[in-house]
Amino acid sequence: MPIPADWPTTEAEALAEQQRLRALVEPRGPGPGDGALVAGVDVAYDDEGDLVVAAAVLLDHGTLEVVEEATATGRIAFPYVPGLLAFRELPAVLDALAALTRTPDLVVCDGYGLAHPRRLGLASHLGVLTGLRTYGVAKTPFTFTHDAPGPERGARTPLVDTETAEEVGLAVRTRRGVKPVFVSVGHRIGLDEAVDSTLALARTYRQPETTRRADSLCRRALAELQRSRGSGG
Repeated sequence: MPIPADWPTTEAEALAEQQRLRALVEPRGPGPGDGALVAGVDVAYDDEGDLVVAAAVLLDHGTLEVVEEATATGRIAFPYVPGLLAFRELPAVLDALAALTRTPDLVVCDGYGLAHPRRLGLASHLGVLTGLRTYGVAKTPFTFTHDAPGPERGARTPLVDTETAEEVGLAVRTRRGVKPVFVSVGHRIGLDEAVDSTLALARTYRQPETTRRADSLCRRALAELQRSRGSGG
């Protein structure tokens, strides 16, 4: 699927679009119920070919078994600008989600939601565009600050925008003694509910199983794309 014709192409257009969409974010709502299907999404880049590969992996939220997976490849849709990464990645992510035969009850993004300078990270942007319940789990605190959570699994501390003193997410310890992850609301889910879901999805590793599976899938798809190009296929 090509990049949408009205997709922003300049930094000014992207900033204006973020300001427009941020008002549509719903930062509260229930977590996934029994039998929910939760999707993880992630991307990998083929800089030589100016391509991005997106993966969507659908899991059973209770058992963590893979139900379905899909990938999509497209042109990189936007230049690299910190804070505007969603504009590079979302067209391919939307295609990967559309390739699933079932609609997820929740999408977990490898990145940020409200924990963003303009409160519209990829998770929030994706949620507003699709209407899906979304949240983000990031590996770093971006530009925000936090106190270290306690060492035990489930410990959490606020992730704070020091310029506004606003709490934009939580630093969450998913494994005892392991560095925290950073959870922020995307759309149509509350922060406590997003943290509960993260802990349910991260039973063995630091990252949620959704993120681990989607990361692995998009890397495999990227490697296959590069092998195909190298062989002339």
